[in-house]
Amino acid sequence: MKKIAIIGIGGVGGYFGGKIAHALTNSKEHEVYFVARGKHLEAIKKEGLLLKTNQEGEFRCVPTLATDNIHDLPTLDICFICVKQYDLTPVLEQLRSKITPQTKVIPLLNGVDIYERIRNVVDDGIVFPACVYVGTHIAAPGIVEQSGGSCTIIFGTDPKHPHMDAKDICQLFDTSAIKYEWTAHHMEAIWEKFMFIASYGLVTACYNKTLGEVYASEEYAKSVKLIMETIYDISKAMKIGLGHDIVEQSYKKAALFPFETKTSFQRDYELKDKPDERELFGGSIIVLGKKYGIDVSAVEEIYQQLNEK
Repeated sequence: MKKIAIIGIGGVGGYFGGKIAHALTNSKEHEVYFVARGKHLEAIKKEGLLLKTNQEGEFRCVPTLATDNIHDLPTLDICFICVKQYDLTPVLEQLRSKITPQTKVIPLLNGVDIYERIRNVVDDGIVFPACVYVGTHIAAPGIVEQSGGSCTIIFGTDPKHPHMDAKDICQLFDTSAIKYEWTAHHMEAIWEKFMFIASYGLVTACYNKTLGEVYASEEYAKSVKLIMETIYDISKAMKIGLGHDIVEQSYKKAALFPFETKTSFQRDYELKDKPDERELFGGSIIVLGKKYGIDVSAVEEIYQQLNEK
């Protein structure tokens, strides 16, 4: 009996965890556990999670157990971590007793150093570095809506266990109709996504401008490109194989979004009574840059302004 947990049933965890739970509803070989909290958890306990998608319709997803206490979980075979960066360390500290050397962990978080953050807390298990492209959000307690994105998970080998495959994960994705890409170039995908979301996220939040306003402004566009160039320089120092035109390509992606779009980091930053991922988007660039002797002044300036505000 495979024990599968999705830690964090927000937009990302709700979408992928919901599809897994729905696909395995009648399975006698799998158990699926949701970790959520608050009114969202209460609604899931009562009626399951309602997942609404823009192409596959909507369906109700009922896990084996929904809880807000990781200690309620059994020892896990597969674990998807779908929390925000600021919750990662406390979650990992609670998860350690549930992870064996054979447990396979798939972190679906933003950031280029998530693998290292996990390994700083958890020695056991196989951790597959990953990134995800999906547009989702909690529409109401117990309801997750998917409205955009390619709905794809990109992941690859654990540097600590380079010969460990993910055939069982791929089979689970196939069963659950989840799009995925198992690739040797997963780190490039992780860095490419980070370059876009970190650069535009920091600038839109700092200056309180929409994605379209930043893209249309010569002044703000310059700030975005300086941050992107900093990230690119760090990636080169770390031997990540990004294309030579990645900065220009990443910058132009903003044109694909509606003018009034706010970045997810910007929306979080506006909620003054809640934590945000400024340390992930700004702090990690500064730390990595200084480690490799890269000029990070463009990031430090905006990071300081965000902290002062």
